[in-house]
Amino acid sequence: MNEQEKNDIFDLGSEPMGEDFNPFDEDDALNDGASNNTSADTPVTQEPKIDTSASEGAKVVVSTLEASTSTDVEINSDTKTAAPKVEPKPEPKEADKAQQENVDKPPVFEYAGATENIDDTSKTFDELRIEKSTDFPELEDGKRVSWTVEYGKITKSVPDPKGTSIGKMKSDIETSKEFEDSLKKRGADKNPTCKIKPRVTAQSKGESAYKGVFPNLEEAEAAGKVISIVPAKDGKVYEIRNTEMGKFVTPVSGGDLLSDVRAGFIPALPRIPMYVMMQVITLFRHYARQGNEREALVNLYFDKKERTFIVDVPEQTVTKVSVNSSTNDAYANDRYIHYMDIHSHNSMKAYFSGTDDSDERATRLYSVIGRIDKYFPDIKTRISNGGKFMEIDPAEVFERISGPIPDDWKERVRFKEEDYEIRSGKAG
Repeated sequence: MNEQEKNDIFDLGSEPMGEDFNPFDEDDALNDGASNNTSADTPVTQEPKIDTSASEGAKVVVSTLEASTSTDVEINSDTKTAAPKVEPKPEPKEADKAQQENVDKPPVFEYAGATENIDDTSKTFDELRIEKSTDFPELEDGKRVSWTVEYGKITKSVPDPKGTSIGKMKSDIETSKEFEDSLKKRGADKNPTCKIKPRVTAQSKGESAYKGVFPNLEEAEAAGKVISIVPAKDGKVYEIRNTEMGKFVTPVSGGDLLSDVRAGFIPALPRIPMYVMMQVITLFRHYARQGNEREALVNLYFDKKERTFIVDVPEQTVTKVSVNSSTNDAYANDRYIHYMDIHSHNSMKAYFSGTDDSDERATRLYSVIGRIDKYFPDIKTRISNGGKFMEIDPAEVFERISGPIPDDWKERVRFKEEDYEIRSGKAG
């Protein structure tokens, strides 16, 4: 092979080597030369640039240019790994806050004017009934007691009081779509109270935040409790129950001599109108004239909105000596006060029987009308203060028979002189 052929084989199109060529030069020089000859279409990777201006140590910023697109990635200078960005924790929504407040808020026992938080929601509704029957004896018979839960706009009955816990019932309502939708309605209470309400559903002729013992009547009235135990100067201790109907006062047992307390009933409502009593007597006479005499029962309600009394004749099965009835659901709300039960004894005398004593245990008024066959029948009235009875004068709650008297009638009635002296206290 001649010299020319050798040159042709080893010449790859590069420039002839100069005399100053040194194969051991630094790679940086070669790299510098290569960078100067890079075309615009060739991707370029630059060495990382150190940013020492950051306060938390140097950071390495790697810039990659490819097809006119750049991406900056922030790398921690110590670990050479990407530092994750921490997103701020979002604030809870208003709806979530309201929901949590409802969950945290305890349910409330509400009955006969008494209100008390239920701290132990693991107990069943029937266990609560047994606990409260000490103060409300009408709740003793579980078969006659039903329960409702009022939670905002939602009202639910309790089909199984013995097997259902209060907390479970409350939670089921809170997590229901019906409850959630009710809170979204305009004007709705966003933090309602869960009210647990018992109701005596059948009649067969009931603290604590709402109960306290006080040394005198003044302190009891100032405390505003539903049930107050107060010793009196007559040597007895009285139980006083404040209701929308008025104050029920009955003796309990002996105590210190502290205050004057009169047993009886102090009405807070108007007297029952005479025409109402006449309607009731007329109804009783109707069933006393059917050949075989029958008793009958009416329930008297007070409408707080209209400020009037309502006579309700409930569904009932009667005999000559008994009445078995149920209450009317139409009046089972806060608008109406169940004020008095009145039953008849047809031609028998008016008295309260042992059956009446076992049936009339709810705190209200009770009347019995006997000798319906007479022109003016007999009537007896009593109060039941949590199952403790006391007869009162019917005139305290019923309108008296009265009317205007012409002056000339009164002018025709004169007293004898000795009678006048006796009346005036001048007689020797």
